[in-house]
Amino acid sequence: MLVDSHCHLNFPDLVARLPEVMDTMRAAQVTHALVIGVTLPDFPSVLALAEAHDNLWATVGVHPDNQDAVEPTCEQLVQLASHPRVVGIGETGLDYYWCKGELGWQHERFRTHIRAARECGLPLVVHTRESVVDTLRLLDEENAGDCGGVMHCFTEDWDSAKRALDLGMHISISGIVTFKNAAQVQEVASKVPLDRLLVETDSPYLAPVPYRGKQNQPGYVRHVAEFIAGLRGIPFEQLAAATSDNFFRLFAKTGQRSHIQGEVS
Repeated sequence: MLVDSHCHLNFPDLVARLPEVMDTMRAAQVTHALVIGVTLPDFPSVLALAEAHDNLWATVGVHPDNQDAVEPTCEQLVQLASHPRVVGIGETGLDYYWCKGELGWQHERFRTHIRAARECGLPLVVHTRESVVDTLRLLDEENAGDCGGVMHCFTEDWDSAKRALDLGMHISISGIVTFKNAAQVQEVASKVPLDRLLVETDSPYLAPVPYRGKQNQPGYVRHVAEFIAGLRGIPFEQLAAATSDNFFRLFAKTGQRSHIQGEVS
């Protein structure tokens, strides 16, 4: 079994062909997926998928790219996260690639998400792009280790990965790891302790080889896992079992950990 720890199934191109996408998941033995919230107005569509499918869960948050989005309060995030199908806070973080200029608003939004995650005891889903120093600093200042979380679609160097791990974060690797020019990501994927590693698609983006350039979907996370298993010189089944157990341990609100442990023991 495999878990896609980060996807956007509510985006139009995927939700329009959801039966096909779910069939592809099943064929690839991708048994579960986490659907990620990026704005408050879009959150109902994320939640609806998690309510309709037992193998999908949701997060709630406002992506750092969305400067003009409805700004969440800590209280709003905590209230929305009380729903039984919401298992994490985010996508949140910092992005200095798409957003330029004075970015104090982005820092404050990130702090709000961290405080909400700590208050409700749910893990964070963290985005960082060209901003890893400040991302790690804010995680540290806000004691994000109290709730833990995952650095999603990680593309930074190994030193940054070690600092994130020291702060109590997990590292999630996307299809970028399969790209020929992704030596830095491949190094991280080969070195992260196996009990702190997750895999994801970030679909509909970043399809792995052999689908690079095409629309991504959760079933393709198998290619990510197979590639990483090859990098680490371990059986695919071991990598799949470990990353699945890591997911359910981190996102404990899913209530699935004992089931997974029973399968892989």
